[in-house]
Amino acid sequence: MSATEAQPASPAAAPDEIDIDRVVPRPFWKRPKVIERAMPWMVIAGFILVWELICLIFPIKTFILPAPHVIVQSMITWWPQILENSGQTLFTTVVGFLIAVAFGLVGGVLIGSSTLIYNGFYPLLIGFNAIPKVAIVPILVLWFGIGTVPAIITAFIISFFPILVNVATGIATVEPELKDVLRALGASNRQIIMKVGLPRSMPYFFASLKVAITVAFVGSIMSETVAANVGIGALMMAAQGRFEVPLVFAGLIATAVMGIMLYVIAETIERRVIGWATRGINGPGSV
Repeated sequence: MSATEAQPASPAAAPDEIDIDRVVPRPFWKRPKVIERAMPWMVIAGFILVWELICLIFPIKTFILPAPHVIVQSMITWWPQILENSGQTLFTTVVGFLIAVAFGLVGGVLIGSSTLIYNGFYPLLIGFNAIPKVAIVPILVLWFGIGTVPAIITAFIISFFPILVNVATGIATVEPELKDVLRALGASNRQIIMKVGLPRSMPYFFASLKVAITVAFVGSIMSETVAANVGIGALMMAAQGRFEVPLVFAGLIATAVMGIMLYVIAETIERRVIGWATRGINGPGSV
């Protein structure tokens, strides 16, 4: 065999893996981002559809469980009243919530930064939080009368504790070894709290905001049902007295819409401020 005789051909290199998505683009409704954004609306639409079907299939009277289309008709009929009372409830809730944020943040820093203050005040705070807030409303009415002030204070009281506890926990759980290292480097207690403890507590703080903003509505409406002439709670009580059950449900839906709206605002601020804390959750590969 001569040297110039052809050698056996080497096996062909395996072709690279073909990216099907690049060759054949998916329809937009099958893209993960589109599905992720559409999923909440699909769930809500499915819930309303099931509700409507139940009311159609079973002979449920309107004053027991009105069908969604009846509630929509009621919302169209009573929209000026719903809008006015929703504005009042939104105002008292937001004011009470903002006061709770201010006091909860400052109180959480103070309690979380000192073991003495933490041990001294925690039993009192837990005992105060264990009191049913509906039992406080009559006292607030005696002190401030009916109207806006009791609703604001009730929203503040009910949303204050989650913020305080989460901020205090975030600051109190800074690792002792890290504190020792920072003190060895010359950091003061104030610098440790401001540079390490406070940033560390921010994920706890924003998590508590999303809880507190929803329970603040509970406080406002609870007070309005007892001692107010304006607000979603007062509207629902008046509708209940007239057996306008669709209007009662319309008030619930208006409250839910406002709660979702404020929750989305809180979540948007959270992503802007502490996106670093959740990048692993929202990043590629997350479930």
